[in-house]
Amino acid sequence: MVRKVVVLTKIREIEESVGLIEENLPESFGEFSELGLIRDGMYKRLEFAVENVYDICSILNSDLNLGVPGSDGEVLENLLRSGIIDEDTFKKIKAMRGFRNIVVRRYGKIDDRITFRILQEHLSDFREFTEKIKAILDSLNDEEQDQGMQPSG
Repeated sequence: MVRKVVVLTKIREIEESVGLIEENLPESFGEFSELGLIRDGMYKRLEFAVENVYDICSILNSDLNLGVPGSDGEVLENLLRSGIIDEDTFKKIKAMRGFRNIVVRRYGKIDDRITFRILQEHLSDFREFTEKIKAILDSLNDEEQDQGMQPSG
């Protein structure tokens, strides 16, 4: 049994964070580079969204009994192997984590120009992920309902 309420809450948090970033993301890099605290807030919201993506993956891995992972990478591999996520989603989630690590750990100075491009080009990855997870939850709902209708032996 998947903890659907928890997963849906995390999806709402991702959607809220991405929405706030989109609302505040200017058209030009020049404007972005001058945002100061607003730009820093976007970084924090991006970090929060990525953490929620990984939380959802971990919940699915655990609740669907896909194996005991030793790392976040193994969680993703379990989801990929079981068909919960596809190769494209697997790669996008790994890239999210890599970028998040740069933002959180501030390896050197964050290149705002690269970050701006990533925000422009990859916020839709979060939307794709949440839509796929909602579809998975719907299919699990259907399976549970079908199992509930089976006559007991």
